[in-house]
Amino acid sequence: MNTNASNILSSLYGRTTSGTSTTLSPTVAARVQQALQGQKGTIDKLNAGLTQDQTKLSGLGQLQSALAAFGALAEGIGGAGLATSATSSAKGVLTATTGASAKAGTYQVDVRQLAQNQVLNSATQPLADTKIGTGTAATVRIDIGTVTADGFKAASGSSKTITIDSSNNTLDGIAKALKEAGVDATVVKGEGGYALQVKGKDGAAQAIRIGVTGDAALKAAIGFDPAAPSDTGMKQAQAAQDALLTVDGKQIASASNSVGTAIAGTTLTLTAAGKTDVTVSQDTSQIGKNVAAFVQGYNDLTARLATLQAGALKGDATLGNISSQLSQMVKTGGGLADAGVSLDSKGQLVLDEKKLKAAIAADPSAVTKLFTNEGRGLADKLDKKIDAFSADGGALARSRTQVTRDFEQLADRKDKLARSLTAQAQALAQLYTMQEQSGGTGSLLDLLG
Repeated sequence: MNTNASNILSSLYGRTTSGTSTTLSPTVAARVQQALQGQKGTIDKLNAGLTQDQTKLSGLGQLQSALAAFGALAEGIGGAGLATSATSSAKGVLTATTGASAKAGTYQVDVRQLAQNQVLNSATQPLADTKIGTGTAATVRIDIGTVTADGFKAASGSSKTITIDSSNNTLDGIAKALKEAGVDATVVKGEGGYALQVKGKDGAAQAIRIGVTGDAALKAAIGFDPAAPSDTGMKQAQAAQDALLTVDGKQIASASNSVGTAIAGTTLTLTAAGKTDVTVSQDTSQIGKNVAAFVQGYNDLTARLATLQAGALKGDATLGNISSQLSQMVKTGGGLADAGVSLDSKGQLVLDEKKLKAAIAADPSAVTKLFTNEGRGLADKLDKKIDAFSADGGALARSRTQVTRDFEQLADRKDKLARSLTAQAQALAQLYTMQEQSGGTGSLLDLLG
């Protein structure tokens, strides 16, 4: 027999409440527990409801994860289109990779020049810490822009300024100040000594102009105008320029040697000037891999749904509805059998690899369109349906909101009942203790004075 009021309450509704830990006599404890025993059925129902809601919320989370995993797979297959690969007829000119929207065909490419960055070098100094200029405070301004027939045109917001004075008027000091301003600057060692080297980014619009005011000697050492180079200052070792190429006669300029707009759905990585034919063709091996991945992914999903139906979400209407809709979409997919895909008695997909291989060999485009066809393929439709299930306001969100609301209501009811029982237990414990001490007399009115 528990002789502690706290233990009595805990045994009734699974919660220890502060303020009721006074040790009672066995007789008083038994009377208190007997008096409150009638509430145990209500408490048990509340606890069972809370446990059920917690289990269901966990199950809904698992359902969300399972749908998301298959949705990502379906989206990948649905967005891939007809699997393709690209080859170049000339080695060393470029490499090509295809994406979702690549179209089969042969394209004539003429790479005229590669994109490159500007490289500037100063005159050499005996040492990296040799003083340059007078040491008078000077402002060095770096502009990024484009060299045109009318001169240098700085890009808006591209200017950066640093101050060079007697504390940092060396190659090391200037390089450090430029780096801190975000400019790629280093001190390099050559046969004649040390020089300041400044590099820009790839592309014609990344040319660098260096202006110096406040110290003529410093300007003569590191100043540079790409539109009007002088005999003094920095020397240009490499000019900023775009990649220039033609594709089937169409001229294209790119600030990068990775060109994604020349051929639809295909990225060209330029490596040298030259002519080549780029052939984009179907990659039938990837089609088979996509179909096999789809079958495995769907079977993994249905197995997970079956586990949830037998456990955490047993009898759940939302899960039943989702499972039914997905199954119906696969059953009415149309043409899957022609690609070697069928449904067994348990609702799992079965893949006949021999039949799939024959279907791909006969018409790879037809097989692909079964799964992805501008939103009309099975993978396209399943991806869209899963998005709808998982969206705000979708079936999963509505179910989760409903269960959460029910859980909160049950928790509130239990909390209120717990407070009520605590008050009753305290009052009864005092009453029964008083009666025991007074030989059986006394009532609640006596406790109230």
